[in-house]
Parts: sequence; structure tokens; C-alpha cells
Amino acid sequence: MEVGEELKQPKWKRSVPKRISSSKSSSSLSCLINNLDDGCLMHIFSFLSPIPDRYNTALVCHRWLFLACHPRLWLRVEQSIKDPLEPGVFPSIETAVAAARPGDTILISAGGRHLASDIQIKKPLCLIGGGELPDETTLICSRGADSALEFLSTCKLANLTVKAELGSCLLHRSGRLTIDGCVLQCETNPLDFLSVPIVSTASAQTVLSSSVKCLKDGVSVSRTRIEGGAKAVSTSGYLTLQRVRVIYARTSLVFWFDMEQQ
Repeated sequence: MEVGEELKQPKWKRSVPKRISSSKSSSSLSCLINNLDDGCLMHIFSFLSPIPDRYNTALVCHRWLFLACHPRLWLRVEQSIKDPLEPGVFPSIETAVAAARPGDTILISAGGRHLASDIQIKKPLCLIGGGELPDETTLICSRGADSALEFLSTCKLANLTVKAELGSCLLHRSGRLTIDGCVLQCETNPLDFLSVPIVSTASAQTVLSSSVKCLKDGVSVSRTRIEGGAKAVSTSGYLTLQRVRVIYARTSLVFWFDMEQQ
């Protein structure tokens, strides 16, 4: 039928272009991504935030579950290890940090208490508590230690409780430190004026090269309860406290703030 003849036809007789249903298009896209090999899919998953995005990918199918939970994407800290030969599972935070590669995520199991005293982190890592709430995953800094965790690189802490006595919970030396949804707690003590939950001693910014933008040191805190100590934050370097917000709850204070070069 020619174009002129088709225009003479009633509207209900004219041919209508076929459209692909949304279900067919989504299934075809799913087939395309599943054609990728395991190494390529795992590389894509590595760009997702561990929680909730990477966790949700594990719910898609058995293959995605295997890849999303692969030791290359997660390192786990378990106090009671059933199989000591299981890859990617460690008995302590210190051993997990030592074995981690730059960019790795360490998932710390909920329940019980994990010892963390003067652990230096010199590579970009993400430490996440495995419980639903930060109170379910507790890091204990033994008395006499300077801090529970000492950061000398860009790192992130999420969903964790860190407790310290006569020291600091977190000691920031350099890099960008992000603290999200945590609890930082200095134990009550007659000498609690010596305790500070967050201490920063960053004194200079790191320059990669003349052609690369400077990596500025800093600390970013969001949705974090800070309890005890002489004060919430202490800085002896060039960082200053900025953009402070506080929510006064019945039993605690929840903080949002940044520490950056002025």
C-alpha cells in the first residue's frame, strides 16, 4: 500500500508501529549484562558502594550472589572462624588490614568486641560494621594505647562503634577520612580530660605532581554520635572545624561537621 492510499484509510485501519514491551527490553538488557565474564562483572561491582548497592546485587541471582560476596570485593573479620583456610576471612582487624589491598572493603562481624589498638592504616580502605546498627559492632581500644585506629590515607568508617579510654578513638594523620553513621565513645574516667574521640594532626597537603590536583587532607563526619572525652574534636595541625550541625537527642548528641583547611 502506498503512502497516499494509507492516508485515505480510516484512522483505525492505519498501521501502527510495533513497540517493544518494557518487560522484553529489561530482559534483553539483563541478558546482555549476563554475557559479560565473571572478571568484568566483578570489576563493575567493585565501583558500587558496599552497602546497600553491592549487597543488593547479591539478591539478583546465584551467579551475582557468588560474585558480590567474592573475597576480592570483601574481606571479613570473624571472631570465630569455622574454616581457617577460607579465603578473605581473618580473626582480627589488624590481620585484615595487613592483608588488604588499596581500595578493599573490610566487613567486621557484628556481636562481641573486636580489639583495635594503635592499628595504622596506610592505604585507602573502607571499614564497615556488619550489624544493622553501629552498636552491634564494637571496636575496643585498650588502655594505654594512643588510639584505636590511626589513618595515614584516604579511608571510610561506617556503622561502627569505637570505644577508647585515656586516648582517642580515631587519630587522623593525613588523607581524607569519612566517618558515617558511627558511635565514638570515650570511657568515663577520672582522667577523661586526656581523652578525645577524634584527633587530627594533619600538617601539610600531599602533592602528586604539578599536573595533578593536590589531595587535601580532611575529615568529614555525618550522623555520628560522639560521647565522653574532654571535647569531641582536637586538631593540632592546619585543619579547622567547619559546618557544624548537632541534633540533641534525649540520651546522646548526633554530629555533622567537616575539618578542612581554612
